[in-house]
Amino acid sequence: MTTTQTSVVHDLGTLAHRLSHPARTPCVCEPPQVLADRPDGTVVRSGAIVAKAHAADTDRAALTARIALAAAPQLAGILLPPLTAPEPAAPTARPVTLWPLGAPVDPTDPGAAPWAEAADLVARLHRTEPPFPLPPMRGPAKAARAVARMRAALRGDAITPPRDLAVEPGDAPAPPRDPAVLSVLAGWRALPAWARGEAPALRADALCHGDLHLGQLVRHPAPDGPWLLIDMDDAGVGDPAWDLGRPAAWYAAGLLAPEDWSTFLDAYRAAGGPAVPADGDPWPALDVPARALTVQTAAVALAKCAAEQRDPDDHEQLMIESCARIATLPPELATGPAS
Repeated sequence: MTTTQTSVVHDLGTLAHRLSHPARTPCVCEPPQVLADRPDGTVVRSGAIVAKAHAADTDRAALTARIALAAAPQLAGILLPPLTAPEPAAPTARPVTLWPLGAPVDPTDPGAAPWAEAADLVARLHRTEPPFPLPPMRGPAKAARAVARMRAALRGDAITPPRDLAVEPGDAPAPPRDPAVLSVLAGWRALPAWARGEAPALRADALCHGDLHLGQLVRHPAPDGPWLLIDMDDAGVGDPAWDLGRPAAWYAAGLLAPEDWSTFLDAYRAAGGPAVPADGDPWPALDVPARALTVQTAAVALAKCAAEQRDPDDHEQLMIESCARIATLPPELATGPAS
């Protein structure tokens, strides 16, 4: 951990402890616990309080709107509401938000994964009218950042598309081409522009989470309260199908069991979710988001592999192989009557 990271973690821990610990009482608290420490978010817990430092380049006006969304009465019972900051200035240069502690999904018990509850929450989110103007959902932008992260992690080695490999006289030989990276880039280029964050989405009429997966659910109050959605960094108005894209991608790649996928999709439809038809084939709506999130997942995996100097594990390899298949498909499935 760098000196800057250590300072951020310390400051967040101090802030969370100050909120969690009664003033002028003997302190028997455990040390603050780092829950996550990534460039896009450092999360530290002290007692029942969680402090999050958002990315340094966060659009603060957009973040303010997203945090207000989590606090809106219309979203009660769907989104975990934030806590009010105790002071106008955050203790770090990065914007900071404060949250009550929730109990996350247990990663060691996949059989208890709350797929139906997640689907019900996201369907209710999609059905809620935006209570005030909001920025666009950041899902496609997040996918683009994942591809940029992969490129940066590999420092350009092995990621030059074939058409760019011409060597001018006197140049060094072209770098070797890694088939895995080229598959991810080919899958990325095969996506329509809106899914790469390069054009407005064809549909942008729903409240969206923007980064839905099981890590975005907690029980509150912990440990047995109702499930709620957390992490509003990518929320906004957009195509609701994006929020179904990650479980759809996992199912298509063989990482999500068919019965879990059916549970999720059936619960979403039963709750009146607008992203897919009420019956029939959901894939014309889900195909592009599923492909984009496959590429995003594979790009992040390759960036991590480069940083950790290791080969992809079995799950990462499945997503990379899916990118190779995606690259052979047309940009979008033809729409028509559900099969």
